[in-house]
Amino acid sequence: MTTAPGQLDWLGALGAAREAGEPCVLVTVAAARGSSPREAGAKMLVRRDGGFAGTIGGGRLEHRALARAAELAATGASEPVLERIALGPALGQCCGGEVTLLFEPFAGVALRVALFGAGHVGRAVVEVMAGLPLRIDWIDPRADAFPATLPPGVRAIVADPPEDEVADLSPGTAVVAMTHGHDLDLAIAAAAIARGDLRYVGVIGSETKAARFRARLERRGLDASRLRCPIGVPGLATKHPRAVAIALAAELLGLGRF
Repeated sequence: MTTAPGQLDWLGALGAAREAGEPCVLVTVAAARGSSPREAGAKMLVRRDGGFAGTIGGGRLEHRALARAAELAATGASEPVLERIALGPALGQCCGGEVTLLFEPFAGVALRVALFGAGHVGRAVVEVMAGLPLRIDWIDPRADAFPATLPPGVRAIVADPPEDEVADLSPGTAVVAMTHGHDLDLAIAAAAIARGDLRYVGVIGSETKAARFRARLERRGLDASRLRCPIGVPGLATKHPRAVAIALAAELLGLGRF
């Protein structure tokens, strides 16, 4: 059996969406009776913004399926949906057959995290968060600071100066600064707060550091109340890197849909 050019484009699109952590919906012709635009098994992959790959035959059927799939992706649907459509009465198509469509949602990541700093605490954070439904951009100016192997969902970015990466973050990202320098932490926090569309801006440190940073942010005309410092759920009595990482993970888990 030969495959028509572009027929499997949906498969590559699904892989790309899963790798990027973007929500999407796979639409399959589960059954076809009578005359229909495509046979059972035809598929297309639909993103939240309505972009798609593959086809279930075009025309009004495909237009309706695109709208429904994009709605499911945008609302975070998690359960498959079956819809039976009579092409003539429902869509006015001349085919006159009946098609059953299966919509299979694939959830995106619950949260994106930009972690600045690949020191011992940063490494502990990555280890603790590995396997959770989130994406981590791990940013540091030192290429040799990253481990040789990274867990799935973690991307190492070598950037100097690292604060320049803040401009490229997706809206809603959680920013955590734990670099090797206080001035660098402040520059990252200031850039993140200035954007106004990031979900969380945290800096590792004490209450004393927090007070000093808030004063400096206010002098720059920024909303210092957006700064979270110290980071993590309160009440931690130790500064052990793994304990700090667990406390931070617990706090960030409250931000996403987990």
